[in-house]
Amino acid sequence: MREGRGKIVGYTAGVYDMFHIGHLNVLERAKQHCDHLIVGVNSDEAAYGYKNKYPIIPESERMEIVKAIKYVDEVVRVENTDKKFAYEIYHYDIIFVGDDHKDEPKWIELDEYLKGCGSRVCYISYTKHVSSSKLSAVIDRMLISNE
Repeated sequence: MREGRGKIVGYTAGVYDMFHIGHLNVLERAKQHCDHLIVGVNSDEAAYGYKNKYPIIPESERMEIVKAIKYVDEVVRVENTDKKFAYEIYHYDIIFVGDDHKDEPKWIELDEYLKGCGSRVCYISYTKHVSSSKLSAVIDRMLISNE
C-alpha cells in the first residue's frame, strides 16, 4: 500500500468470454489480497489482437457480467493490453495473473519493473479444468459435427 493512499489497489484484466467458475475463482482470490479491485475487460478488438479471434460474448455484456460480481469494485474497458500502460493509468499496488504465467519472461520483466514502482505481480492459482478457450473448442466441435 502506498503512503497516504489508505487502501491496497489491485488490478487484473482479461477477456472474460463465456464467464465460468475459473473467472470467478480468480476474481475472488484477487479480492482477498486487496481493498479495491479494478478489473479490466479487454475490448473485442484487443482480444482479437492477441487471440486472433473475436470473443463470443460482446464486450458490453462481458463488462456487465464482471461488474455484477461482488468481488469487483471497478470495471474498465481495456484497449491497450500492456500492463505497464495499465499501471501508468491506475497505479495499482498489485497486479493479479494466473500462476500458469509464472515463468513467462514478460511477467518476470513486468514484476521487476513494478518493484521499482512500489508495486508487484501476484500469481493466482487458476482453475485448470475450465477455460473459455476449452469451452469455445467444444462449441466449435459441436457445430462442425452438426453440419
